[in-house]
Amino acid sequence: MKEKIFRGLGTALVTPFKDGAVDFDALGGILELQKAAGVHFLVPLGTTAETPCLTATEKVDILVFTKERCPGVPLIAGAGSNSLSATIENIRLLSPCEPDAFLVVVPFYNKPTQEGMYQYFKAVAESTDKNVVLYNVPGRTGANMNAETTLRLAEIPNIVAVKEASGKYSQIAEIIRCAPEGFSVLSGNDDETLSLMATGADGIVSVASNIAPGPIVKMVEAIWANRMDEARRLFYSLLPLYKNCFVEPSPIPVKAGMSLLGLLQNELRLPLTPATPATVELMRQTLDKLEL
Repeated sequence: MKEKIFRGLGTALVTPFKDGAVDFDALGGILELQKAAGVHFLVPLGTTAETPCLTATEKVDILVFTKERCPGVPLIAGAGSNSLSATIENIRLLSPCEPDAFLVVVPFYNKPTQEGMYQYFKAVAESTDKNVVLYNVPGRTGANMNAETTLRLAEIPNIVAVKEASGKYSQIAEIIRCAPEGFSVLSGNDDETLSLMATGADGIVSVASNIAPGPIVKMVEAIWANRMDEARRLFYSLLPLYKNCFVEPSPIPVKAGMSLLGLLQNELRLPLTPATPATVELMRQTLDKLEL
C-alpha cells in the first residue's frame, strides 16, 4: 500500500531573475513567505519556474537552496522533458539533492499515444527509486493522458500522484473514484481547486499561491475540515486572482504581481517577456482588492 505523501497546497515556485541570473536573495524571501503561510509542499523547477530556460547548474543550485531554506517541507522537483533519455538524465542530475518526488510531464510536442505515455512513464519510474508524480497538461503538451492510462500507471509502486490540469472534470473525477489507496490526485488548475477537492481530490499545485499562499492554505484546510461556507467564501475572494494569473501565459502575470509586492524583479527569460502594461494594471487592481 502506498503512503499518501502529497496533500494540500503545493506552490509551483517561480524562479526570480536579476540582471539575467537567478536571484537567490529574492528566492529566499519567497520561500520565507511560503513557510510562514504553512504551505504543505513545494514544487520547484516546474513550468512556472521557466525550467526549460535554466541550465543544469542552476537547476541543482535552486533545488539545493530550496531544500536548505525549507527543511521538512516536502519537495516535488520538476524533471520532465519530451525525451526519455533527457528525463532520466534530469532525474540523475537532481537525485543527489534528495527531493521527495519528481514531477514528470506528459511528453510535449511528440503527441504520444496512450500506450506510448504508459510505456514512457513506466520506464521513467523504473529508472529511479524516487517517487514520481505524473503531470497531465494538454494545453501545453498537445496530448491528453486519459483516466485509464493514469489509473494503469497508478498501480506502479513509485508513481504516487498525478497533477491533473486537463480541465476535464469527468476525467479527473474518474481518476479520483478509481485511484488505488495512497495515490494522490492534485488539481493543476487554481480555479478548479474547490470543485475537485470537494469531490475527493487531495490538493492543488498552485501558481497563485506564489502571491497569496496564506488565504489558499486557509481555503484548503477549510475544505479538509468540511467548513464549506468558509471555503466557498475564500474561493470566491481568490477567483479574480486565479483568473488573472493566466491572462497571459504563466508565469508572466504572476511575476508581474509579485514584482508589485516587492518580492522580485519583473524579469523573465526569452522566449517569455514581461507582462504588458494592461496586465500589470490588472494585477495591481487584483492585489488591491485582496489587500495583499
